[in-house]
Amino acid sequence: MKAMGNTRRLMALVTGGAALAAVLVAPAAQAAEVTEKKAASRETVARGLLSGWRLTDTGTDARFRGLAAVSRSTAWVAGSKGTVLRTSDGGRTWRDVSPPDAAELELRDIEAFDGRRAVALAIGEGEASRVLRTEDGGATWTESFRNTDPRAFFNCLTFFDSRHGLAAGDPVDGKFRVLSTADGGRSWRVLPDAGMPAALPGEAGFAASGQCLVSSGAKDVWLTTGGAETARVLHSRDRGLTWTASASTLPAGDPARGVFAVAFRDRAHGIAVGGDYRPDQASPKASAVTGDGGRSWRQSATPPAAYRSGVTWLPYSRTAALAVGPTGTDLTLNGGRTWRTVDPGSYDTVDCTPDLGCWAAGEKGRVARLGF
Repeated sequence: MKAMGNTRRLMALVTGGAALAAVLVAPAAQAAEVTEKKAASRETVARGLLSGWRLTDTGTDARFRGLAAVSRSTAWVAGSKGTVLRTSDGGRTWRDVSPPDAAELELRDIEAFDGRRAVALAIGEGEASRVLRTEDGGATWTESFRNTDPRAFFNCLTFFDSRHGLAAGDPVDGKFRVLSTADGGRSWRVLPDAGMPAALPGEAGFAASGQCLVSSGAKDVWLTTGGAETARVLHSRDRGLTWTASASTLPAGDPARGVFAVAFRDRAHGIAVGGDYRPDQASPKASAVTGDGGRSWRQSATPPAAYRSGVTWLPYSRTAALAVGPTGTDLTLNGGRTWRTVDPGSYDTVDCTPDLGCWAAGEKGRVARLGF
């Protein structure tokens, strides 16, 4: 009932409610019968849906690649110089809740369960990779993991629920290293790598948006890669114990190219974005879609115009999603097959919540909430 209420609110708030009903929340059978008239209405929906990112005043110049959207009112961001901010009033004000003595840390991911409990990941070689946890809204932090292997470098976090989660890092001894927690991030253990496929030469993950490791449901999780001759997406159905690897269609063959982020609206339907993060390099094939849980990927017919580092599905939608990057925000209304740029602002990561809250964060302290 709550989901239906939120859907009605979205339809009432967005221009072109009838088109939205058909495009965003229609059953698959209806979606298959979309006519040219309804397709034209998608442009109206896009304009109404995206009344624009509304920048908030964070009071910092930190770069925020970690974002945890809890609701329309509550969100956390984590970034450079060990900075963590939290808002509980929709971004009107931000509270600096950075861990003490963390100014040297690069916080690239944060996962939050509510306005008080959050888990943040610091990246880097050796002991620079750490996991920090708070249970009191950031008033105090506890370090729950510090990497002691100089060969390891962790990139991303994800949680299946408030207790079970994973952290993933670059290959060690030829296989991606994965940490597991069963107590909400209070303790971590390295998972055995017997079920992990061998990494390709030069293959690694990207700590660009906190979305190189994402989960859907109770046990499914996906890990993105780049840097090798093929950019891949690895999938586990058992919380990281065993994995399968699939080739994507995204740019590869260089340490700066690959899959930077994925988003799954269920265990089958996903979108991958990425490309080449260097601003002087083109990314003509920056997105792909899957309908079989990542076993196969199809290149988007009209991908985003440039490299994208973050992606998220819009609430209650079977077809609409947002992708962000340093050169803008793109919208798809057909499950990732075609995209159009709707905002030129620079963002690194994006996240939406069930109560229709969408947030984006990036360089120079930029954090915005989507206006409906």
